[in-house]
Amino acid sequence: MKRSLIKTIALGSLLTCSAAVMADQSDYKLMVIEEAKTAPQEFEVAFNDCALNVKSKNYSQAEEICSKAITLLQQSTGPRFKVRELTSFALSNRGVGRLMAKNETAALSDFYEAQQMSGNELVSHNLTRAKQDLAL
Repeated sequence: MKRSLIKTIALGSLLTCSAAVMADQSDYKLMVIEEAKTAPQEFEVAFNDCALNVKSKNYSQAEEICSKAITLLQQSTGPRFKVRELTSFALSNRGVGRLMAKNETAALSDFYEAQQMSGNELVSHNLTRAKQDLAL
């Protein structure tokens, strides 16, 4: 019970954080969660490590960590809108990593799913950019 309460409180503080953007050299946008005033939680760390690994060109590790962040977000009990938005950001980040790793089909799947979850302009930018790069 105590752990569940702490997890709920931590999730609430995470979901009040805003997302920031890191510009990648390829002009894709990687989203990160700006640091909260609380200690980093497992999903916040996974979310930000996902973007860091994409930026560092550690694509296989990025895919694994992004998938972990997506799973953790899907299991969360926070406000549905914010969970969907953060999940769409994590999908978009994973899509960038997959695209850079030459896994175009999986990348496009991530971008389209992210776009359906959130009409965010950063997510839309990544989908549009991928379609241009792949001449679709």
